[in-house]
Amino acid sequence: MEILISTFFIILFIQLIFFTFAAIFKTDKVTDLSYGLSFILTVIYLIFSNKSAGLVQCVVSVLIIIWGFRLISYLFQRILKIGKDKRFDGVRENFLRFLRFWIFQAVAVWAIMLPASIIISKNHPLDIKINFYVGIACWLTGIIIETLADIQKFNFKNNPDNKDKWIETGIWKYSRHPNYFGEMLCWWGIYILSFRNLKGVENIAILGPIFITSILLFVSGIPPLEKKYNESYKDNLNYQKYKKRTSLFLPRPNKKSL
Repeated sequence: MEILISTFFIILFIQLIFFTFAAIFKTDKVTDLSYGLSFILTVIYLIFSNKSAGLVQCVVSVLIIIWGFRLISYLFQRILKIGKDKRFDGVRENFLRFLRFWIFQAVAVWAIMLPASIIISKNHPLDIKINFYVGIACWLTGIIIETLADIQKFNFKNNPDNKDKWIETGIWKYSRHPNYFGEMLCWWGIYILSFRNLKGVENIAILGPIFITSILLFVSGIPPLEKKYNESYKDNLNYQKYKKRTSLFLPRPNKKSL
């Protein structure tokens, strides 16, 4: 519990620093940067605080740091190009609503980090069993899918010929939200890698992947995007056909080809 309390306040402190900057300058440019950095800095704190960390703790730390730097490099580049995040229109100007978002982001990072925080803080070498390799494979699959999806969409959106169009090529042919599917796999991979070394109350770590999956599927991931696309393309028959034949989340052959 000491570790979970300390990581929460570390994450909250990071978020409040960036919130102060964002609130003063009314900017969205540091929102995603603070999100990724919260994971990276928390992991660095945990691994360097543990003088008896073994291979499992080091692997979990490296995977999350790689994930964090990939996320930061992509999202920071994107926000610099688009200038602002439309999600915060009408929010960044309202101090309390803006603050609530940053506090929620701190809670989200802390919850998602539960498996990693518990495992990395264990001060003795941990058992390596089949779940260790399955978890790494799951994480690798997720990071590849997520990276591929982000690159394909970024290139598509930056092509002037695709203005006001939706992407349905590459991996997006098989899922309407493959980037979120990859994100989910990454965090389930971290949990799978870790769970055989969890004991008793430490099994609350499963709330981490459940939390990120629920957020992506039901809250701030897929739902607002689906609502946006449904409004933008409600009269577009080609989009309606794409929507009907293409999986919402799990990449799979589309219905037309079955």
